[in-house]
Amino acid sequence: MMIIDAHTHILSREMIVAREDYRSVDRWFGALYASPRARLATGEDLIASMDRAGIEASVAFGFAFASSELCHRCNDYVLECAARWPGRIIPFAVVSPMDSEVACIEAERCLAGGALGIGELMPDGQAIDLQSDRLAPLLQVAQSHSVPLMLHANELVGHSYPGKGHTGPEAAYAFAADHPGLRLILSHWGGGLAFYELMTSTRTALANVWYDTAASTLLYDDRVFSHVMAWAPDKVLFGTDYPLLTQRRFLQRVLALGLEDTQRSALFSANLLRTLGHPDDRVPGR
Repeated sequence: MMIIDAHTHILSREMIVAREDYRSVDRWFGALYASPRARLATGEDLIASMDRAGIEASVAFGFAFASSELCHRCNDYVLECAARWPGRIIPFAVVSPMDSEVACIEAERCLAGGALGIGELMPDGQAIDLQSDRLAPLLQVAQSHSVPLMLHANELVGHSYPGKGHTGPEAAYAFAADHPGLRLILSHWGGGLAFYELMTSTRTALANVWYDTAASTLLYDDRVFSHVMAWAPDKVLFGTDYPLLTQRRFLQRVLALGLEDTQRSALFSANLLRTLGHPDDRVPGR
């Protein structure tokens, strides 16, 4: 059974060493990595983690900085890692969407260089207005290349934690409804939007939306997997949010849930490969 992690972050060793410098220039990065226990990982770290966990490949991206220049720096490293480990690291490109023209140029550069998606974008950290016309050119880039855009969303109830923003199910739903032709991956179960797939009136608007499971074990009872897979089996993507969580431990918890073989296949690889436009059960780049 092939297992692909749909949500991981990597940064270069140089950026990790200089984390305090980046904390001082980016508010959202500063909040997320204020604690010295907040882990950062290189491409080498990710490969070693996948080997330990038995994971075939991972979608990887840097950090969605507000600065376009820092996004560019992240993308250079991710593309370098994808070239170094073809078929194991599946690159996505981070951009600063409200810097519209620069974001489009950067997205086009990265897609030409092998990126298979755009994201993970951070609405709160990057001050993204999801209703703004300034997003239209970037969304057109994604649609013209038939690649997904990954957007961070989180639940709006419960405990507070660093990085918990204000983009929840309602905002994510409105964004999806406004852009039905966009392949949209919503992180963290779309902040709970996945539960609204049970509403018949929402299904048309969410037809082109998928949900990753990043950081689930910090937020939800493990039964969330079997419940959402029961009504949206083709729309859930296994993602850990490594290095926030360890891939091996996260995977072991999911494997212990007793999902049916068809559900496991969909969750661990088939759904993501379809989202990426590779429905032939081959990891892109292999």
